[in-house]
Amino acid sequence: MNALSNALEQLQRLGEWIARPLRWLVLLMVITTVVVVLLRYAFDTGAIFLQELVMYLHGLFFTLALAFGIAQDTHVRVDILYSRQPARRQHIINLVGHCVFLLPVATLVFITSLPYVSASWRVLEGSSEVGGIPAVFLLKSLLPICAVLLIVQALASCARLVRQLLELDL
Repeated sequence: MNALSNALEQLQRLGEWIARPLRWLVLLMVITTVVVVLLRYAFDTGAIFLQELVMYLHGLFFTLALAFGIAQDTHVRVDILYSRQPARRQHIINLVGHCVFLLPVATLVFITSLPYVSASWRVLEGSSEVGGIPAVFLLKSLLPICAVLLIVQALASCARLVRQLLELDL
């Protein structure tokens, strides 16, 4: 049980280590959006590279922060009946949700995204826009990375929930 606690703690630290710098992406995304708007309306010029950069930052932030949201239990759930349930039932609901929904969906995303990402890497896919970011293959690579992070976090959350259920039984 002690080894499990240590592993959970390490996974929690990994998630926090990944999420901490992601917070700065939001600020960078806002600044870049402001620059794009200023260029368009104040100087009557476009900036395809900066517009795509906003999309890349958005994709990077959300795909890498998903697992952190699961770890912090800040993900969206339908909370009509859940909040009124006792702690034991809440843990069981979460455990079933992770095992029945999160793990299979994350695994499916991982498996189905590999050929898609591989094809993009083979041709080093770039932007379809002139002056765009020539690294679409990197953006697509976030799909399996996100899936792996979700799988690892789901397993860690399942282990934590089992531990909490066992503690409630004692």
